[in-house]
Amino acid sequence: MPLKLEPRAQPSRIMQYGSPLLAIALTAAMGMVFFIAMGKDPVAAFYAFTVLPVADLYGFGELLIKASPLILIALGLAIGFRANVWNIGAEGQLTVGAIFSGAVALRYGPDGGVWVLPAMIVAGAIGGAAWAAVPAFLRTRFNASEILVSLMLTYVAQLWLSYLVYGPWRDPKGYNFPQSEPLAESALFPVLLDGTRLNASILITLAAVAVAWIILSRSFVGYQLKVTGLSEAAARYAGFSARRAVWIGMLAGGITAGVAGVGEVAGPLGQLFPTASPGYGFAAIIVAFLGRLNPIGIVLAGLLMSLLYLSGEAAQMALNLPSATTGVFQGMLLFFLLGADVLINYRIRAVLGTAPRRAVA
Repeated sequence: MPLKLEPRAQPSRIMQYGSPLLAIALTAAMGMVFFIAMGKDPVAAFYAFTVLPVADLYGFGELLIKASPLILIALGLAIGFRANVWNIGAEGQLTVGAIFSGAVALRYGPDGGVWVLPAMIVAGAIGGAAWAAVPAFLRTRFNASEILVSLMLTYVAQLWLSYLVYGPWRDPKGYNFPQSEPLAESALFPVLLDGTRLNASILITLAAVAVAWIILSRSFVGYQLKVTGLSEAAARYAGFSARRAVWIGMLAGGITAGVAGVGEVAGPLGQLFPTASPGYGFAAIIVAFLGRLNPIGIVLAGLLMSLLYLSGEAAQMALNLPSATTGVFQGMLLFFLLGADVLINYRIRAVLGTAPRRAVA
């Protein structure tokens, strides 16, 4: 029986919130098929992939510390996405935030001042915002695509960081490894939970959730961004500036990504390496859309994506699967999410065929 997509009279609110759940269910189902194809027991593999990573206190702390940058970056991106401002370069903005904060830590951290960590947070925010300001300026001044510019700047930022840790910032006592000196105690976030790496950077993320909820749901700026995203012509008619929306959207993503970079340098890493994150800036895009650009939804989606990162590490150790397993599941989740989102504006209808008429002699 053939099927066809029939446009809905208006978008389905049920599918708007149900499509992420459908995408998660389809990802889990295909994950079982993936494990069988790899010759693994699907039940044991599913347990190792979902339960084992958070089976103890240390694992729970790792879940939160990995979810924190994902949620923080996704909150900033969601502000821009609401206005159809597509910041795809959060990974580069995170890297520049790590560079700026690392410069403060390496220069002033050994002095032990209590002001070092707050200065690092400010420097990281400035670095991320400055890197995001480049595509914002080119978009508003020359109508350049912020998607391409922000994405290409990611590789510039990563090369910049590599130059620093291979050159001027290389640790002279690091046995020639590409890394900076370990940061001083005054430049590190304090640990909140003994026996884990969970640190105070998560408090910044919690505060950002509240701020983002106020901006998106209870502020006039959030209303302007929403109108601009729905119809730029209607926004201009109402007197809302499209250029202002671009700047707000890009800078919001840059600031949150830059602060997330501080959280990595002054948190789990404790020093600078050639890469500042395992791809949090890109994964946060999935988190933002999986959470429906809603702060509460982003928190839940961030926890799920964090579990996928932990599961990939567990799959390497317990199941002897390659490290690319995490990317496979992230890709499946995004693929099914995009597919399920079609059901927001369309419904599936069965096309009942009619029997062909016989010719009358």
